[in-house]
Amino acid sequence: MILGRESGHGSWASELRGMLRQAEDFVDDFVIRAYGQTEKDRKDVIAEFGKELQNINSRISEILNRRPPVETPLMLEEIQQLLRSNFVYDEEKETDLVSCMLNYINLPYDLKLSLLFCRVFLGRYGERIDGLVRVLVAASLVQEKPGELMEDKAQENIDKLISLGMLEELEDHWDHFKVPSPYLELSISVMKADHFFMSTVNSDSMVPPTARHVSIHDADNTIPNTNSFLHSLVVSAKDGLSEASSDCLRNVLHNAKLLRVLNLKNTKLKNLPNEVGQLLNLRYLGVTHSKLNELPESISNLRNLQTLDISWSGYEFELSNGVLNLAQLKHLKMYRPMDDNEIRVPQGISRLRNLQTLEGIYAGGGIAKELGVMNQLRSLEVRCVSDDHANELYFSVMKLSMLRKLSLNVEKGRGRGRGRRRRSYKYENSILPCLESFSPPPLLQTLELKGRLIEMPLWLGSMENLTKLYMCYSQLSENLTTILQFLPNLKYLQMAEAYKGRRMEKEFFRAGGFPKLEYLDISSDDLVEWTKIEEGALPCLKQLSIYYCMELMLLPEGLQHVTTLQILDMWCVHEDLIRRLSPNGGPENYKIKHIPLVKYRGDMSHGFWSRQPPQ
Repeated sequence: MILGRESGHGSWASELRGMLRQAEDFVDDFVIRAYGQTEKDRKDVIAEFGKELQNINSRISEILNRRPPVETPLMLEEIQQLLRSNFVYDEEKETDLVSCMLNYINLPYDLKLSLLFCRVFLGRYGERIDGLVRVLVAASLVQEKPGELMEDKAQENIDKLISLGMLEELEDHWDHFKVPSPYLELSISVMKADHFFMSTVNSDSMVPPTARHVSIHDADNTIPNTNSFLHSLVVSAKDGLSEASSDCLRNVLHNAKLLRVLNLKNTKLKNLPNEVGQLLNLRYLGVTHSKLNELPESISNLRNLQTLDISWSGYEFELSNGVLNLAQLKHLKMYRPMDDNEIRVPQGISRLRNLQTLEGIYAGGGIAKELGVMNQLRSLEVRCVSDDHANELYFSVMKLSMLRKLSLNVEKGRGRGRGRRRRSYKYENSILPCLESFSPPPLLQTLELKGRLIEMPLWLGSMENLTKLYMCYSQLSENLTTILQFLPNLKYLQMAEAYKGRRMEKEFFRAGGFPKLEYLDISSDDLVEWTKIEEGALPCLKQLSIYYCMELMLLPEGLQHVTTLQILDMWCVHEDLIRRLSPNGGPENYKIKHIPLVKYRGDMSHGFWSRQPPQ
């Protein structure tokens, strides 16, 4: 049996899957029963556990011995039967689906599960790769190898799925991926055939009693009742859940003792039920876009928790000392909107020796010094950097030899401005302090600097491993690309209010400059003229995004020579610029007519811009 459907050739596979699920549930139940037992009771539980493992091993061997040989013609016939039972017959589409199905069948088992779980977790709108990595590890869908981080193996699996075309990048979201058609349709049919995954868009739908991984997207009511064998629950609300949703969630958590992944998006919950602390197998807890201002005290019971994501939480969120009991915690994500404040972590955070991700924190009050001993950190985001702790913070960061991602956000000033300028105004007197004394860790790949710079840091030019650079509100008068354009591996560059000059000339983009850059984002209140791009510059550019450049009247001469450009995205730019670029007789249209997809969002979007993306 190839896909989990019953047949003469296939009953052994269904039995094997069922046996493996029972074994998985048995291990989870053992963890729960062993927790808090006396020494004598624990010995009895362990002895019973060992005996049952021997029985499981014998039953698996017996099932495998009944496995028949599968010939290719039979395989193709079974695939066609499955597809015709799930899709309206279309010869061309069926040929594509059969090809995709064969690709799927040839995947190793862990990659099959990874693909299906990506379908459940991604939903309709995609997800960042780092988010996929964390959830695959938490769901135990990655085979551990001695001496290798589970996250690296999960990243390797995702890269394989991308190379096979089973995952693809969203065209307008850097580093966000989705399951493309026809693998999207294929994964849905396999889920239905196997009864192992289940996805729905209606929170009132009945959850099958065999479902282990349940995904509910665009939920507009409450959370449905689920079975006690549930391992993963993903709920994404359309616009928050009803007031009764907390009671529904409490019931779900009370029953789902085997739950490993709980991801609640945009539910706008004000409180997380105390029952969450009973989920001793929980590895991943995400409560994002909520109104939470605190976590229940029972959170300290989650000794197996690997990821805690409370990004976009309430405005007054506080992290209690209970988080220090989460000995297995690897990822603590607390991202906030840029105009919100930081989250203060309790002293002693360095006790979490497994922590790889720490985002959204304030480093004052002695935390900057603690960071220096957290050698396992790979991603660090620090908010409200100020003079009183900047030197100590930089000294600690320079010790983090494993660090791959770093975000430094200055403490903002206060003030008022108009429109887009309101945000940048707060940074006019907010200088990222002491950067001249900083030296980045050697393996750093992503760097975000948010705040005013007195001058361009010279050490930026030596960052050979840098692939992504975000420079926000730097307000530099000098040409910042002089240092940047010969970085050998830079793929993404965002310059958001980074340059306050009125002109960008050919020196900004020289021939041979930015040899691997694929994405360039520019926004500026001050930019009026962008005169020229030298031919041979930006040889790999895929997407150019121009946002909030309300004074810019012309795109540069030489843009027509950037033949790799696939997307031009313009948002809130001057109407005269749009008129000049219009495909309906615009005099500057020759600069962009080679670009397959041109997008414009602004006051003239309706009825003026007639350029449509190719079908």
